Amino acid sequence: MRAIVVGAGDVGYDVARLLSLQRHDVTVVDTDPRKVEQVRETLDVLAIVGSGTSARTLREARIEDADLMVAVTDIDEVNIIASMLAERVGKSPADTVTIARVRSDEFSGDGAVLTLGDFGIDHIIHPEQSTANEVVSLLRRAAATDIVDFCQNRVQLVGIRIERDSPLSGTTMIELSQMSSLPFRIMGISRGVRTIVPSGVSTVQGGDQVFVLVETGKVSQVAKVLGKEVGRLRHVMILGGTNVGARVAAGLAGRTRREGGMEVKLVEKDRARAEHLAATLEGVLVIHGDPADIDLLVREGLAETDAIVAVTEDEESNLVSCLMAKHLEVRKTVALLSKSAYIPISQSIGLDAAVSQKLAVSREVLRFLRGSHVRSVATVHGLDAEILELVADPGAPITRKPLAKLKLPKGILLGAVVGQRVEIATGTTQVEPGQRCVVFATPERVGDVEPLFSA
Repeated sequence: MRAIVVGAGDVGYDVARLLSLQRHDVTVVDTDPRKVEQVRETLDVLAIVGSGTSARTLREARIEDADLMVAVTDIDEVNIIASMLAERVGKSPADTVTIARVRSDEFSGDGAVLTLGDFGIDHIIHPEQSTANEVVSLLRRAAATDIVDFCQNRVQLVGIRIERDSPLSGTTMIELSQMSSLPFRIMGISRGVRTIVPSGVSTVQGGDQVFVLVETGKVSQVAKVLGKEVGRLRHVMILGGTNVGARVAAGLAGRTRREGGMEVKLVEKDRARAEHLAATLEGVLVIHGDPADIDLLVREGLAETDAIVAVTEDEESNLVSCLMAKHLEVRKTVALLSKSAYIPISQSIGLDAAVSQKLAVSREVLRFLRGSHVRSVATVHGLDAEILELVADPGAPITRKPLAKLKLPKGILLGAVVGQRVEIATGTTQVEPGQRCVVFATPERVGDVEPLFSA
């Protein structure tokens, strides 16, 4: 497959790296010669200095042969125009799939006069909003390190860390399932640098991060089974008035107005930005000050805070702030990180959760790569695997026998089947045509999943 990536910033670079690792023919376009040179030196792709709004540049990138265009610069208008050009001068008839990063509510909000369909864009991604939504979900579920929704929000994959001194250490999957009448399935275990696909006799150990598939609304019950505290977070401090920080604050304040019970503070260094946020964020206390100033944070009630969300543009500062918060026994810490190398570090030093804007883009690109039966794809920090949502064709191999008799390849695990009701998969589960399924697959088995759902 041929793909063009417009924009070589953090997000564009990560998309190009992902596509290159999948052995696709990739061309990266950016106006910054230094970024282009970095791409050339570190990735096995073609990189061109030029603008995604130039038909000449896109023709140089062979847009007429491209199957996929991903436009992820920091400027909405550039991404929109690049996608429109791909529609006009790309494969005929309009066979180039376009994915554009669009942040402005002028184009993506409910009241938008012009929609992205008017511009011929197939899929839009809003990394900042997706990241903010993830943070809000994590704060609503104090025990979770990760949360991903599947099947139109009817099923959730939830990451939960097992305490090192947990009495559950050494408990098998079978024994865990017998401890509660609640249906759930542990899809994967992250232990150090290893990803484990559990069988019935696999055990959990203290320090493990387990990824549980459960019906939406039952996360707290699963957390209790796994020995986690599930009390509500009532005092939240957001460090950084970035786009992500502002959207997290707005999301939390909106829920507080509906449900009550949460105090939200936001600390922003830039006075003009702080004043703007104070005027626009209803129900949020905006504090002008340096989010890296620990003395300031302590004066503003850090020690009495239930959760810290560090979303400044300085990820080292985000890490340090969360570490200080854990030292002061803040219950939950969430850090915005972009460097992949920082993710395992954050987990090993005790941070509760890390979020990344790049994941939202990667998930959309992976969904396109995995084929027509795939409705969504997720990757999560610390787990070397993909979790796919697929729809079964009539006559597909997955529909021919109950799960216990199918003998799925090692490295593939069917977790849930969703039709009129949600069924957490067991050996007696029978997949019917048209049902949505959530499947866990290790990297070497990802290519074997879609054929199971194809007639």
